[in-house]
Amino acid sequence: MSRINRRWTIAGRPAGRDVNESDFALAESEVRSPGEGEVLVQVDMLAFEPAMKGWMENIGGYVARTEIGDMMRGSGIGTVLESRTPHLKVGEKVLGPFGWQEYATLPGDQLQSLEGEAHPSAQLDVLGVVGLTAYFGMKHVGRPFPGDTVVVTGAAGGVGAIVVQLAKIAGCRVIGIAGGAEKCALLTGELGADAAIDYKSQDIGAELARLAPDGADIVWDNVGGIILNDILAHLALHARVVICGGISRSKTGGMPVGPANYFNLVFKRATMQGILLNDYEAEFPVARKRLSNWLTDGRLIARQDIQEGFENAPRTLMRLFSGANVGKQLLRLTGEGQ
Repeated sequence: MSRINRRWTIAGRPAGRDVNESDFALAESEVRSPGEGEVLVQVDMLAFEPAMKGWMENIGGYVARTEIGDMMRGSGIGTVLESRTPHLKVGEKVLGPFGWQEYATLPGDQLQSLEGEAHPSAQLDVLGVVGLTAYFGMKHVGRPFPGDTVVVTGAAGGVGAIVVQLAKIAGCRVIGIAGGAEKCALLTGELGADAAIDYKSQDIGAELARLAPDGADIVWDNVGGIILNDILAHLALHARVVICGGISRSKTGGMPVGPANYFNLVFKRATMQGILLNDYEAEFPVARKRLSNWLTDGRLIARQDIQEGFENAPRTLMRLFSGANVGKQLLRLTGEGQ
């Protein structure tokens, strides 16, 4: 009996405004049976990144263009239903670039087997894009030393929550910036930050002057805009500023507003550098092994925000830009995601 596959396609370009539900259209088609070397997968869970908005807008130029009517891109984990490759078995859990759909027919060599993984969803979190981004950004750009003061913006989000924990593993003092009392309590409690600043109710500049009177040795920025500008006034000598995200541009379009305080980089002989995960693919196996060991021994926690139901995919992406998510944003399509 034929199966019907639902998928979300791009219907709008959210440049200069928030993502909304009308930016997506729901389409249906019959599931395609796998050809030679392919597998049919039921998608169990999808991962969501702030970069998805940029993909819809075709900003940055580091990934292939999207067109109106294209299926929305995204990675996830799923279960093999049919296989025409000897490397993957029916019932096996796999990681792959499925896109926003319920069933995916893909070449087997595009999928990674999760056979034997105790927690498959960690592949979308600590062992996936967000964990690897945090790892390489800290290793190659932040370069932490024990005793450094690290300031993290968007600290309760997917990448930020892992950066906070990696900085603590490195022996640093960590100040997280997030929105709301609940997120700040998470930072100083479960995630182990030494202090937290609520940008919604506190003056960031005044709090940094109090909490880091000698300045920040490392700044990890996921936000950009005014918040980054405020932090640049509080750098330590030879500080390293890691630019990972610019979620403040979600409402303005184009590139984020540049910091007026940038000349403090000169006064403090500091550096500011961007991080893109694509540059470090050769090191992925080593990084995943280290992250997996820290996850196993409890020094890293996979903090996840899991929504339910394929029909909620657009609203799940929107959570990233309203600040509703706490931890890595995921969507479970079936009961098999964990």
